[in-house]
Amino acid sequence: MSDRQTVIVFALFPGVTQLDFTGPYQMLCALPGASVILASREGGSITSNEGITFAGVRRLADIPACDVVCVPGGRGVTDTAIKDEMFLGELRRLASTARYVTSVCTGSLALGAAGLLHGKRAACHWAWRDLLVPFGAIPAADRVVRDGNVITGGGVTAGIDFALTLAAEIAGEETAQAIQLGIEYAPAPPFNAGVPETAPPAILARVRERLGGMAEKRRGAVEAAAARLAAG
Repeated sequence: MSDRQTVIVFALFPGVTQLDFTGPYQMLCALPGASVILASREGGSITSNEGITFAGVRRLADIPACDVVCVPGGRGVTDTAIKDEMFLGELRRLASTARYVTSVCTGSLALGAAGLLHGKRAACHWAWRDLLVPFGAIPAADRVVRDGNVITGGGVTAGIDFALTLAAEIAGEETAQAIQLGIEYAPAPPFNAGVPETAPPAILARVRERLGGMAEKRRGAVEAAAARLAAG
């Protein structure tokens, strides 16, 4: 790897899920020569879905180019991000010259709304994976999915695996392994309920019911965004 600085931009929006970007941020900050930037349409500060406010956020328009653009997920993806043509335009601009176009969780829906996933395999949170289809993407259940220069992570905690995958791409496997060891990333959850295929049926039904309240609204937002994209 050259000594040139690697610029990594997390494109944020109101209602972002903080772990979707703070987990990968922690990992990628450890890359030699990396400059990791939080940016949004307006800059200033951003409040996450959990109510945490992040200050010192840069404006996307002020970033001329980057090596990696990453969109995290969250409720705000369908409430705000995929409806915001200026935000999507900045994604397209940065993606046009980036080495890697990436996302975590439902951030892939924003990539789709920006027209960056057509014909591409992509990951998403399991509950919303099918919403990739209206954007011409191919939903994949893998925890991390690579298709060309597009690398996408599944739901929330998959962001850690995504970041290690990206770190290995940028700096090599040994560097990525050193980062993994440095944060003692050796997951051993107390329950085998992390994906629908292994969760107890009653737990799966409970979570589906909780998420079901936003399903119609989310699908409507995605279909509207897909229609705008198709209309050009």
